Amino acid sequence: MAAPSQIPITGQPGPPTGHPARAYHNGQDHPMDKRWPHQVYGVGTDPDARFSLANERTMLAWVRTGLALVAAGVVVDAVTLPMPDTARRWLAAGLVLLGAVAVAGGWFRWARTERAMRTDRPLPAPTLAAVLVSGLLGAALVVLIVILSR
Repeated sequence: MAAPSQIPITGQPGPPTGHPARAYHNGQDHPMDKRWPHQVYGVGTDPDARFSLANERTMLAWVRTGLALVAAGVVVDAVTLPMPDTARRWLAAGLVLLGAVAVAGGWFRWARTERAMRTDRPLPAPTLAAVLVSGLLGAALVVLIVILSR
């Protein structure tokens, strides 16, 4: 007989925290196994919901950052600035590209972090932040050069 903590209770959305998602009544797959992406949710055990929700909030912060960078790129391209047209377009394109990197990187970081928590492995290194910091430093350098060359 299964331990009391492993017996599903009607109305609960899934298995208790800390138990394998696949450990379900009579050896059947739990409906939560249908969660997407399967590469994340199909392994390990469900971590404490607070950690998963914090990971999701962090991913959403990367999405907001990406949206802000894309918006900044659109503004730089749309507004006439006192700088050469080529520099303005490269700056706009760079900001839009950084925005796309922030959104995509935020998603992949979320997935890697969630999978690490589910499999009880160390969390991944924050490489995305270094990429964005480098890109923004490059954008600031372009603006600085344009300002000083006027």
